[in-house]
Amino acid sequence: MYKPIFLTALLAASLSAQQGMGRRAAQTPTAPIAAAPAQVSPAAPPNGSAALERFSATKHSITINGKTIPYTATAGTLVLKNDQDRPTASIFFVAYTRDDQQDKTKWPVTFTFNGGPGSSSVWLHMGALGPRRVAMANAEGEQPAPPFHLVDNEDTGLTVTDLVFIDPVTTGFSRPAPGESASNFHGFDGDLQSVADFIRLYLVKFDRWSSPKFLAGESYGTMRAAGLSQVLLNQHGIYLNGISFISTVLNFGTINFDPGNELPYVLFLPTYTATAWYHKKLTGTLQSNPIAKTVEEARKFALGEYATALMRGDSLPPAEKAKMVQQLARFTGLPPKYIEESNLRVPIQRFTKELLRDQRTTVGRYDSRLKGADADAAGERGEYDPSYAAVQGAYTAAFNDYVRNELKWETDLTYEILTGKVQPWNYSRFTNSYVTTANMLRSAMTQNPAMKVMFHNGYYDLATPFGATEYVVDHLGLEPAVRGNVKFTYCEAGHMLYMKKSCLDTLHETMEGLYKSALPAR
Repeated sequence: MYKPIFLTALLAASLSAQQGMGRRAAQTPTAPIAAAPAQVSPAAPPNGSAALERFSATKHSITINGKTIPYTATAGTLVLKNDQDRPTASIFFVAYTRDDQQDKTKWPVTFTFNGGPGSSSVWLHMGALGPRRVAMANAEGEQPAPPFHLVDNEDTGLTVTDLVFIDPVTTGFSRPAPGESASNFHGFDGDLQSVADFIRLYLVKFDRWSSPKFLAGESYGTMRAAGLSQVLLNQHGIYLNGISFISTVLNFGTINFDPGNELPYVLFLPTYTATAWYHKKLTGTLQSNPIAKTVEEARKFALGEYATALMRGDSLPPAEKAKMVQQLARFTGLPPKYIEESNLRVPIQRFTKELLRDQRTTVGRYDSRLKGADADAAGERGEYDPSYAAVQGAYTAAFNDYVRNELKWETDLTYEILTGKVQPWNYSRFTNSYVTTANMLRSAMTQNPAMKVMFHNGYYDLATPFGATEYVVDHLGLEPAVRGNVKFTYCEAGHMLYMKKSCLDTLHETMEGLYKSALPAR
């Protein structure tokens, strides 16, 4: 039976610590052009509860490499309706459209979202792709001191596409319509249907049916993007040009440390090695070699000797088990005795606690470069995730100020950054099996062989490890010609890989390459 773990661009560490393209821009705040004030229609309801369609459009510009890009930012809500024309939900979004790109048949539109379930789109919006981003303490992405502020994002996706950031129902300012049960949207199928309906409606309302269409998702948002690729195609005839998967999970069986499921132990191992390398807990050539070479050695060991040993189970001879203990200690930086007592199987929450126990610190799950201190250094689990604490406050404050003062969106509603109000999430389709959208992605790529996909991975991501992504893609069963549409990138950062400035630059550059390769020649 599948046991859900809650993933997000920053999975649900806020719920419980135990649960489970590079261009230079002017570094001055982007302000609305004075001649084009915000346009809001109609007025917001006093309590924000009614399902109303309204928009606030403001004019802005950003300068990148000496070139000024004018754009319109539209914060708004679209109202979803059922077959009886009755409102079912109000979906909040922020769209950025280039004012200097008038040919909609050539200029792409990208629909983007984060995960959770329960996360708004704030992370990709204000960290990676939007024209404004949260300023971190330094280029490594460490936690800034309050008060927090924004800077122009020289790596904004606006250089290659218009952007539409979507907040699924109950996240951000999105809400079910009065009288509509929120549970209709809080599940695998309800979520896919509502986001697909929003995308279709946006194409209608803003005349983008003729535009090249892309998706960009992070964390559980990659699960959603893979599912949408099939739902949009089959139900609405919407064929995508490409998808950017950032910190990917497509099959929960690759990340759930359940009894009898050996896959996660194998697929997390290379990320354990990368983390130990960063904290200088390895020895010999594993420590002295560049990270890519060390990771490749760990990858071969994990998929070879280690996988074989785990498949043997209790029949593994004592001498071979003792050898495996030493090898695992070499690749993880953990004490051999700890590995032996763990029966060769160290789940994620134990690894993050054990690696630096001698220093009385715990490494982050979303970004294992970051460290935190627990009151109980002898505990089995961390009290909190230091890599979530590094971003939660900054993104919350910065977005709430930005949406009201720069985007001129008036509401007293709480912007649900990352909420537990969507739980329990309904996975009934997958009763007695693991949740997966890998087969949906395979179906869409087979039916639409022009669609290109790119998987962006952080070496220090212990929430959605790159080994699991590689495994799922290797088991999609794609024909060779279609498999050629798949690309991978890797960076020395964590789950929110764009927190590190050099990785944000790389993300921009590789996404630019994806768009150029996926757009039809004219």
